[in-house]
Amino acid sequence: MKDNIILIGFMGVGKGTTARAFTKKYGTYIIDTDDLIESKENKEVKKIFKKKGEAYFREQEQATADWIEKCIQGTFISCGGGFYKVNNLKKLGTVVLLDASFEWIHNRLKTAKNSEKKLAKRPLFSHEKEARKLYKEREKAYRKLADVVVDVEGLTLDEQIEYIAKKCKTQ
Repeated sequence: MKDNIILIGFMGVGKGTTARAFTKKYGTYIIDTDDLIESKENKEVKKIFKKKGEAYFREQEQATADWIEKCIQGTFISCGGGFYKVNNLKKLGTVVLLDASFEWIHNRLKTAKNSEKKLAKRPLFSHEKEARKLYKEREKAYRKLADVVVDVEGLTLDEQIEYIAKKCKTQ
């Protein structure tokens, strides 16, 4: 298995924040699957959803996963909320789930200093009722795929990254 760390979890749980903190402390390379897709498409995720639809975006996620499998090692990879559906996720590296309740995630997004931007960036979070339903649908799948589960509600950011490093033996 590759020595990548694959960070999954519901949108807004803090995958990007955790990835940036991890690389700052441990000096690893990081990539974000949504950023890779945006670069390839030359469009923001929300615009890809709007113009080409969710099915097209999911195809791009699979193409990104295939590229990661072939080309990337020793990297901390922050994934979009739906990336867990790619058919080769477990081949990409150690799968780490950032886990939190829907209420905690929603509150995190609503109270962030740039909350409007954070919410606008997540097209599937635009309606709270549908986002909550999506969270429920994904919750069990995330846990089933995870090699490591990190309960972010009970940990500081430093504690999260230290826990991930210990569990993934990167220290």
